[in-house]
Amino acid sequence: MTDVQGASVDIPTEDGTADAYLAHPADGEPHPGVLLYQDAYGLRPQLRSMADRLASAGYTVLVPNVFYRHGTTPLGELPEFIDPAADPGLWQRIGPVMGSLTPEQSRRDADAYLGFLADNPFVADGPVALTGYCMGARLALRTAATHPDRVAAAAGFHGGKLVTDAPDSPHRGVGDITAELYFGFADQDASMPAERIRELEQALAAAGVRHTCEVYPGAQHGYTQADTPAYDREADERHWAALLALLDRAF
Repeated sequence: MTDVQGASVDIPTEDGTADAYLAHPADGEPHPGVLLYQDAYGLRPQLRSMADRLASAGYTVLVPNVFYRHGTTPLGELPEFIDPAADPGLWQRIGPVMGSLTPEQSRRDADAYLGFLADNPFVADGPVALTGYCMGARLALRTAATHPDRVAAAAGFHGGKLVTDAPDSPHRGVGDITAELYFGFADQDASMPAERIRELEQALAAAGVRHTCEVYPGAQHGYTQADTPAYDREADERHWAALLALLDRAF
């Protein structure tokens, strides 16, 4: 592991300015880029810590506030330990913000995030990798699909609603993906049950996409997030091993 530098940055987009966190090894050299997509709770110390851990493994990591249209982070007050059971109104506040992010907005935002990485002196030339958590897994899958020439690998952990009945369900747009994909699902996750995982795998296989889908036994939705009750240390460490192996293959 190596020393890391982290800083807040601003990313111009077609719809405004996204605040973000950028972490990279402190050696001043360019390293492979990783775009880390947040969960619903947004850019906060937990995600900065995850970015720092990735950076210490030799990557330059960008974590954008994908809710920037609603303001800079933090968008609202979040406790150090986020327990929805202790705050019944939490999802009433977060849900509408999360639901307002459309696939087309996500595509435009990805243009800006990937452009920022391409222009950054701490990022090596060539395609980047993606990793996403909860809703971020959907964003990672969509970005891999809409920017196939820019994405070498993409991962998603405890991702929900990657398969829905909607015409714009993420699994319906995978035909152009060239990246290798990895998904680590929680088996206690009602937002991505076993039948939906099978549908995703069928869609990826039909499109010829290199992929691995694994189910983490006993894990809940959100198992990587140490600032929530869903955190599962064993599942989290499995996630890190899988993610770093994917990145090693990509770069």
